[in-house]
Amino acid sequence: MISIPKGTKDVLPADAYKWHFVENNARRIAALYNLKEIRTPVFEHTELFLRGVGDTTDIVNKEMYTFLDKGERSITLKPEGTAGVVRSFIENGLASGVLPLKMYYITPVFRYERPQAGRLREHHQFGVEIFGGKGPETDAEVILLARDYIAALGVENVELNLNSIGCKHCRPRFNEALKEYLRPYLPEMCDTCRSRFDKNPLRILDCKEEACSKINENAPKTVDFLCDECREHFEKLKEILDACGVQYKLNPKLVRGLDYYSKTVFEFVSTAIGSQGTVLGGGRYDTLIENLGGPQVPAVGFGSGIERMLLVLENTGKKIPEEAPLGVYVAGLDEEGRKAAFALADKLRKAGVSAEFDHAGRSVKAQFKYAGKAGARFVVVIGSNELQSGEYTVKDMSDSSSACVKAESVLAYLKERLQ
Repeated sequence: MISIPKGTKDVLPADAYKWHFVENNARRIAALYNLKEIRTPVFEHTELFLRGVGDTTDIVNKEMYTFLDKGERSITLKPEGTAGVVRSFIENGLASGVLPLKMYYITPVFRYERPQAGRLREHHQFGVEIFGGKGPETDAEVILLARDYIAALGVENVELNLNSIGCKHCRPRFNEALKEYLRPYLPEMCDTCRSRFDKNPLRILDCKEEACSKINENAPKTVDFLCDECREHFEKLKEILDACGVQYKLNPKLVRGLDYYSKTVFEFVSTAIGSQGTVLGGGRYDTLIENLGGPQVPAVGFGSGIERMLLVLENTGKKIPEEAPLGVYVAGLDEEGRKAAFALADKLRKAGVSAEFDHAGRSVKAQFKYAGKAGARFVVVIGSNELQSGEYTVKDMSDSSSACVKAESVLAYLKERLQ
């Protein structure tokens, strides 16, 4: 037997409704905010992620699925959603259209890492990107959209963490102060943090190693080094969130795990999945489009793992509503009855009623048993006697009552009762 690759998971038919619940709510909330869907390829040229995500990130250094195709081109399965959307924005000249451009996606992403609860090597993300909104109102709208999405799923006890990491003008001053603080501790820090010290010291604050986290407790705070523009942007964002009644926690150690962020960064964190508590995270990335060869267009967005959100729902005992059960099972008792049953099932489906028909040549008793397992609300029985009389037997499986319904009226009878 060939087994599924490590770090991947099948979504079985019995569980698909849980995914539909999350995805349908994501699409519904996105529509309320006037976002349109974008779909980008599962793989891209490796250079896109090297330049876009950043060569000091764990994603690029350790986690990308990269290979040479038959044309000797370096190709990578996308490890996150934003870079591909930015590439599409630039390549398709979308900057010349109406801005802001508001988009969302639901996509698989691939990262070679140790599989753990809520994070697999192939997992799925709901992501939002807004291009062309410079002010803090855009940051706030993305955060409010995230809040509404989480609330729509029924997820409770989630905390919003908020920070500003400055821009290319004020970041260098913070980096120098951070390096000055960290330099005496370098021998005690992990290899990854030591390698980031000169390339991107800000990323050291994201380290989860115990020794490094303890050192970072007293590190300088990014908000103390913001330029006037970044400080004003952050203060106005907080004012907007306060006016909307959004509760948040200022977290000076929050920097996110990708190099392209600037100014606002945020995470929604749950305690329902242990140490890996982030269920949604994002921020502003005003220079990414320009860095990838496009025009200077500000942008802000977020990503949220669907598997992780499902894990939160499971761990908090949230009951996901199951989808509508089968409407009608049409049971054929003999050869002529089976022909009529097949035709009725087709007629029901054309009328928008879900219907099933026996594909296994079962006895009538076995057909009723199957209909029960399938959750059918009604069973219509058709045999030679029913065809001769022109009346079908219709059994309501919810209360075991039966009725004889004229063949020409059975569709209307069933539709009325299934509304």
